[in-house]
This record gives sequence, C-alpha cells and structure tokens, in this order.
Amino acid sequence: MNSQSVSRQQRPFLFTMFGCIQFVVLTVVAMLFYPGGTFVSPATKGYSFFRNFFSDLGRTQTHSGASNIVSAILFFLALALAGLGLASFFVTMPRFFRQGRAARLFSRLGSAVGLVSGLSFVGVACTPVNLHGQLHRLLVQVAFLAFFVAVLFYIAAVLRTSTYPNRYARILAGFVLLLAVYLLLLFFGPSLLSARGLIIQATGQKIIVYAALAAAFILADGARRLVRADVARCSAAG
Repeated sequence: MNSQSVSRQQRPFLFTMFGCIQFVVLTVVAMLFYPGGTFVSPATKGYSFFRNFFSDLGRTQTHSGASNIVSAILFFLALALAGLGLASFFVTMPRFFRQGRAARLFSRLGSAVGLVSGLSFVGVACTPVNLHGQLHRLLVQVAFLAFFVAVLFYIAAVLRTSTYPNRYARILAGFVLLLAVYLLLLFFGPSLLSARGLIIQATGQKIIVYAALAAAFILADGARRLVRADVARCSAAG
C-alpha cells in the first residue's frame, strides 16, 4: 500500500483533529469581537468567560441588541467544522472493529448515534439562539445526549476487541463520566436567572466542550496512528 493510500485513510481523522483545533482558535477570536452582554446583565462589556455561553457568540444580536455579526460568523464556522469533524470520526471508526460480532455491532451503533451528534452540532451552528431559541436548545440537548450514547457504545466496542488498545476505553470512560455530570447540570442544574446559576451553567459548558475536544483529538490521533501501524504490519507480512 503506497503513501497516498495511507494519507487518504488518515484524512478523516486529520479532519477531526483540525476541527478540534480550529474550534478553539476561532471561538477565542470570536470572544475578542463579542460586544458584550450576558443573560442576566445585558449591559456588560466584552465576553465574560464564566458568564457567557458559547452560543452567545453565535447570536446575530447580543442580549443588549447590539450587532454581533463578526462573532456569529466565526462561531458558525467553528462549530460547523467541529461538528463535521466529529461526524467524520464516527463514520470512519467502524473499520477498526471488524473482528468479533459484538464489537462490530457496538461500533456501528455508536457511529450511527455519533453521526446524529455531529450533525446536531452543525444544526446548533445554523440556528442562532436569538433567532431560533427553541430549536437551538433542542439541538444542543440532542447533540450531547447522542454523544453520550455513542461513547457508551464505543466503550463496549473497544472492550470487545483485541485490535483496538484498551487505553482508549479508559479515556472514553473518563469523558463519559464527565459528560454524565454535565447532562445532569444541563437538565437539572440551577436556573440562568440567578448570577450564581449562570456562572455554574456557563462554566460547566466550557469544561465539557473543552473536554470533548481533547478526547476527540486524542482518539482521532490514536486512530490515525493505528492506520499507519496497520499498513506497516500488512507491508511487513507481504
């Protein structure tokens, strides 16, 4: 197998890694352009890391009514590419779980649900919360719930095969516990109407998003390395 073929097989995982990096970079830039305003204090200036949500960056207008077009465009690009990167990851992952019926089944189920998660994140990017609030919030819930279920399926898949290192199951397990805590916060956490509740919710979102990006990057890089190792092994056997 030539180097071009190896590169082609690695592209989906490289795209996932790119999606993670560009999300961090573009959202940081979007934060710099955000005029200001939080859910409980519309008149504040600038982006507050612990009081503003990522979704605030995607608003076409801030809570005070100021134009937010630059941040909205950057947020759309950041989340849409990250969502597509996540979808790319899940679509490609079943290739590593061809040995064993249970592993194949769990990986395919995980990828089906994971694809829903990735596309839901793209949907979140396309629905500014100030224009499509109900749909935006629904897509956020679907995206994180589907991500949670997909990770559970992939933990089972990794544990049921000998061809995928178990250390990745430990990474997934750590992330899924963190995601479970965030889902409880998302559905049953304190109200945004209080200053304390806003800080807890906004900070919780930051933690889970950055944890998800880190986990996706590590897993995609691991998959990329496995592709190269598989090719080297086949070449040596040939």
